[in-house]
Amino acid sequence: MPERFGTTRAGEPVTRYTLTRDGLRVQVIDYGAVVTAIEVPDRAGRRANVVLALDTVEGYETVSPHFGAIAGRYANRIAKGRFTLDGTTYALPINEPPNTMHGGPEGFAKRLWQVAAAGETRLVLRRRSPDGEQGFPGTLDVEVVYELAEPGTLRIDYRAVTDRPTVLNLTNHSYFNLAGEGAGDVMDHVVQVFADAYAPTDATQIPTGERATVADTPFDFRQPTALGARIRQGHEQIVLAGGYDHTLVLRGSAGSLRPSATCLCPASGRRLDIATTQPALQLYSGNNLDGSLVGPSGRTYRSGDGVCFETQGFPDAPNHPNFPSSALRPGQTFMSSTTYCFSSV
Repeated sequence: MPERFGTTRAGEPVTRYTLTRDGLRVQVIDYGAVVTAIEVPDRAGRRANVVLALDTVEGYETVSPHFGAIAGRYANRIAKGRFTLDGTTYALPINEPPNTMHGGPEGFAKRLWQVAAAGETRLVLRRRSPDGEQGFPGTLDVEVVYELAEPGTLRIDYRAVTDRPTVLNLTNHSYFNLAGEGAGDVMDHVVQVFADAYAPTDATQIPTGERATVADTPFDFRQPTALGARIRQGHEQIVLAGGYDHTLVLRGSAGSLRPSATCLCPASGRRLDIATTQPALQLYSGNNLDGSLVGPSGRTYRSGDGVCFETQGFPDAPNHPNFPSSALRPGQTFMSSTTYCFSSV
């Protein structure tokens, strides 16, 4: 049932929707299309929310590091807030100097979405992003569907069309802690990512354009490995980011829904299996959480207290012709899907 979650600073009501099926409970608000809770049982049947969250709309408006939100129009970074498409250069607002991050300071995470349909297991959210919003060309119509399509599984489907050539990169930015929100760091979580290469970055975390092998690096998660096992290694890329904040190039053909990553919490027995149609996954170890945010548990969030598996296109792709294209043109339909399957062992 929908319920009032709060009010934006502009006086707009924000509503929270609850999806339930076979023991899985997911809550989403229409501000930022934010997933505020995913409740799943551990191996003993004890339920807990496994994503980091905030208690108020004000928190999501002012201090949230994209907890659970849809990041767009362009998730991740665009170098120096500039890109050229079909011979025209576009300037975007800089919100992570010297770059544009997650679509700018007023990106999709900071917007109220329209609810097109709401049921027990399915929520459809839409928004029209006008031509020129945050500097991006074209009027963009976006639809995001949250659905408990199968037992234990949250599926997110994305769809978008434009009336002018534009660029697009969409993802959900949930921070997972399979021990439970507020339970401390996730360095013991055992992670596997089906990727043989990653995208090294410069000092501002913009990809250099290279696709480097993960072999003999801290980015080798081809076999299940504790997230914290190599996070303090003196590898240049880990030092630059203060941990993991890197694009892993997924195996298989983009466009096909294929296994992409797994995450297991040994203490709780909760397991997450992720599949996606996207070409890449941004692995982020919550490096910038600094203890200033307090979750619904009443506990503070510190560095490493959540891990993100952001299925997406490549960061800064408009400025790298060798990366998979992020361009969307009139007559085309952008579509992608990601599934999050929860279980216990």
